[in-house]
Amino acid sequence: MSSVLKAVRGTRDLLPPETALWNHVETVARSVFARYGFGEIRTPVIEPTELFSRGVGEETDIVSKEMYTWEDRARAASEKAQSLTLRPENTAGVVRAYIEHKLGETGRLQKLCYIGPQFRRERPQKGRYRQFFQIGAEVIGPPSSGSESPLRDAEVLEMLATLLDELGIARASAENNYKGWKLALNSVGSSTDRPRYVAALREALAPVKDKLCPDNQRRAETNPLRVLDSKDENDQAIIDSLPKIVDYLDAESKQHFADVLAALDACGVPYTVNPRLVRGLDYYTRTAFEFTMETGLGTQNALLGGGRYDGLSETIGGPKAPGIGFAIGEDRLILTLQALAEEKQSAEADNHLHAHKLDAYIAPLGTEQNAAALALASTLRRAGLSVEVGDGTFKMKKAIPLADTLARHLIILGEDEAKAGEATVKTLATGEQVRLSSSELPKRLSSAKP
Repeated sequence: MSSVLKAVRGTRDLLPPETALWNHVETVARSVFARYGFGEIRTPVIEPTELFSRGVGEETDIVSKEMYTWEDRARAASEKAQSLTLRPENTAGVVRAYIEHKLGETGRLQKLCYIGPQFRRERPQKGRYRQFFQIGAEVIGPPSSGSESPLRDAEVLEMLATLLDELGIARASAENNYKGWKLALNSVGSSTDRPRYVAALREALAPVKDKLCPDNQRRAETNPLRVLDSKDENDQAIIDSLPKIVDYLDAESKQHFADVLAALDACGVPYTVNPRLVRGLDYYTRTAFEFTMETGLGTQNALLGGGRYDGLSETIGGPKAPGIGFAIGEDRLILTLQALAEEKQSAEADNHLHAHKLDAYIAPLGTEQNAAALALASTLRRAGLSVEVGDGTFKMKKAIPLADTLARHLIILGEDEAKAGEATVKTLATGEQVRLSSSELPKRLSSAKP
């Protein structure tokens, strides 16, 4: 007997009822983004490998260790095989689309959002998969559009605060023991600040490099900024003693960051400045940020992150187009919402985040009532209600437990009810039962929606 085929390691199937929560998160995200003027972009999951090696950086962990890359065979002898990669992140792809479709020639600021899968070959663990999903947004445009303005940085951060609030994730405060979301940000400097800082880091790391973990020893040579982002506990004392990037910022970068903080203060978004915060990709400049959340994410508590990337367009062959963006790990966001629901253990949280039950389950009493049951389901669905239809071969003692699992109401349709144009409605949470005409059903079920 052949073995059962299973999903590839690091991938998984998303099934009901959990997918209802995914849809809820994506609906809220699209609603919030639309209010801030963002439109959706959908880019290919396959991109030229060069896009990431040039844009993200040859020495980043993503490009050097994690990408799924292959040679696409040439169709003709005159053609050269092209190296292709499953996208490991989407900012580079969005900027590539911005350049390819000449969006900068409009002179307008482009606000683009996306939801979709990304792919990285890394060790699967809780909230981290080889195929994972991101919700992201990018603000890009020519300098004349105001794309370099610190106002854009603050607007993106305020939008993210709004999104988390509307998803029911509280802000950290004394009232909730500081368990809610927290925003940390830093300035990683301009394209001229960073080389000076990287040189200082290399110099400071040289005498202590051998005391670091193997990964950080490699990063000390190839990408010293990543050492600052290390979570290795044994390296923290050395990392804390390294130079701070704030001491290497020019006056313009310092002012830009100060203006971002002032705008956040003005709109009431709480934050902390973390001088060690860097992002792992080469394209980041100036503002870098992370939202963290302790609940549900284990030792990796970053919920989302992003930053400014003012030189990315030029790096991949485009015009000057400063930008700022972010990516939310949707898998990790779902884990957070599920953990919060479990902590609250409230009917409201369960209904909002987990149950997503149908409005009704119709149980025909006998196969001769199947057609009438389907007709009633059609009427209710056209009225905007979610309905499942049983088959008359089910016995009532089986229909009731099944209905309780799937729906908030059980509609019983027997021969007498069908002849009278009526149905018996049982509210499963309370046991209340009432007989109504078919015309009264849509209003009754709609009024009972949570």
